[in-house]
Amino acid sequence: MNLNKKVVVTCAITGLLTDPKKFNVPVTPREMATATQQAFDAGATIVHTHFRSQQPGLGAWPTWDLKEVGDILGAIRNQVPEMIINMSTGLVGNDISGPAACLEAFKPDMAACNAGSLNYLKIRQDGVWAWPPILFDNPVEKVKRFLDVMMANNVIPEFECFDTGIVRSVAMYQANGMFQGDAHLSFVMGVDSGMPANPALIPILKEELPPNAHWQVIATGPGREKI
Repeated sequence: MNLNKKVVVTCAITGLLTDPKKFNVPVTPREMATATQQAFDAGATIVHTHFRSQQPGLGAWPTWDLKEVGDILGAIRNQVPEMIINMSTGLVGNDISGPAACLEAFKPDMAACNAGSLNYLKIRQDGVWAWPPILFDNPVEKVKRFLDVMMANNVIPEFECFDTGIVRSVAMYQANGMFQGDAHLSFVMGVDSGMPANPALIPILKEELPPNAHWQVIATGPGREKI
């Protein structure tokens, strides 16, 4: 590493589907803002935000409700105005109206753009699926619709890549004119059916980056839980 280059740390203060009844994750606007402040004080400069329903008993589930999302982002911006906000957008299915409306309404600095599809799987020790197998579907036309909204609202896309072929696809999106500017990629490692969290993969992935690209590693979870 060139020690003259700055290293930017991103903190995802809560997971996509982490149950707050089982784990100490922030859900409410005040909790989200406090966790963002703690991350900033520890050296992070980007916060990756997943938004949870504020309805009683639903704090483990995502929301695209404009008021709920707006209250969370407003609390974060008021308490930690220096923090760069990276908004989650991931969802299963073809209807992107929820995250698209949030992008248009709140214009975060950055937003996740899941750059390819993945069979999202997890197996228990007894061989039973931890959840019914899910296709996290991100076909090119869906990626383009997200990018069209981001480009129209001056939101920088952060391409989340779960496997090597998805990393390679980003260069093709750029060549096709689907986005402008340098590419920002996240190597998502540790999903059981995606790239393993193996540092030996990083030199290979770097070789597949578009010119002048920025990259980071997202390592999912503290370790494999016993299930």
